[in-house]
Amino acid sequence: MRNGGTVVRVAAPVWALVQRFYFLLLILAAVALMLVARMDPVLVDQARARATDAFAPLLSVLARPAAAVANVIETGREILDLYDENARLREENARLQQWQQAALRLEAENKSLRSLLAYRPDPAASFVTARVVGDPGGAFVRTVVLTAGRRDGVQRGQAAMAGQGLIGRVVQVGEWSSRVLLITDINARIPVVLEQSRQRAMLSGDNSDRPKLMYVPRDAQVAVGERVFTSGHGGLFPPGLPVGTVEAVTAEGEVRVSPLVDLSRIEHVQIVDFGGAGGLAAEAVQPGAMQ
Repeated sequence: MRNGGTVVRVAAPVWALVQRFYFLLLILAAVALMLVARMDPVLVDQARARATDAFAPLLSVLARPAAAVANVIETGREILDLYDENARLREENARLQQWQQAALRLEAENKSLRSLLAYRPDPAASFVTARVVGDPGGAFVRTVVLTAGRRDGVQRGQAAMAGQGLIGRVVQVGEWSSRVLLITDINARIPVVLEQSRQRAMLSGDNSDRPKLMYVPRDAQVAVGERVFTSGHGGLFPPGLPVGTVEAVTAEGEVRVSPLVDLSRIEHVQIVDFGGAGGLAAEAVQPGAMQ
């Protein structure tokens, strides 16, 4: 009992000293980590990937109850809207049937013309679907962690899609998890083209919900509501991937884009390998590089 009491009396002042200076200790630890990252960025990136692999199963377990509740709520909403949706689908089906014959004729004509031109189609894309389990933060502010990694065929630089739009690209890959840099992150740079004006620009994230277009000439005719697609320049992404729509054009010429996907409510993500474009993208992306 005397030894136990002595240990308690000695540990109490030490603990009080740690509590008093814990903020300073945290600052010193952060500075030390920054110095280590400067001296050996590859080692820090590997350690971050291993830490993400370690916490990914825990995040997956913690996310299941919330996902179950969200599924129940969504199912209830779908049941309430089922009648109206059924009527709408019947009307759409009737209109589509009117275009079916015309589409078949155009398809046959298209095949004939392609054979005359010796058309070479693009390689087929492959998909890996994963669930979002967390946002680790770190050097990249706007990122998400997925439950798919190197063993599932995920590679650095591949495009990440959700719904009908591009949300970002893979920047870190572990054995069982991966991390996606969203298009709104300040490190994200994507070559894009406007649908109507065919004006090329660079979509640049700034950690806000609405990324901006850079390198747009002042005399460019950019219209609000105009859709934005990837241009394919640089080999990062293939051309034609939908990204968003122009939301605002200021008097100073700043153009803001609204993503097609609500990036704050992503639950599942498709990692897409576009063949040649994916390989170029993987070579173009380096740890900690700003694209």
